[in-house]
Amino acid sequence: MRKKKIAFICVHNSCRSQIAEALGKALAEEQFDFYSAGTDTKPQINQDAVRLMKKLYGIDMEQTQYSKTFDKMPTPDIAISMGCDVGCPYIGRAFDENWGLKDPTGRRDEVFIGVIKEIERNILQLKNRVL
Repeated sequence: MRKKKIAFICVHNSCRSQIAEALGKALAEEQFDFYSAGTDTKPQINQDAVRLMKKLYGIDMEQTQYSKTFDKMPTPDIAISMGCDVGCPYIGRAFDENWGLKDPTGRRDEVFIGVIKEIERNILQLKNRVL
């Protein structure tokens, strides 16, 4: 059976969506193929996200991930918006889910960790239900 493709979408594909892709691969890769993208890009993944993902999970996002636009990835079966607090990305269709996460960019580590843990909970819930 083919694994479903899940895409996490943000505007810049530099923080929340990158964290979700990395955690998805770490927690549920046997069940789904995970991707992240944005409607725009940044030159690098958010360095606070990179640092905290290494510290909390031993995951180096910069080794396997980079900021990319939505048209550079396979067509997803499920598209999840990370949240529209910095603007809502348009991908040509409605999102299947909106996780409504606040962008932690520029905030304290505690805020980042809270968002990372919320993404982890959402992925585990996604893993445990039938889509």
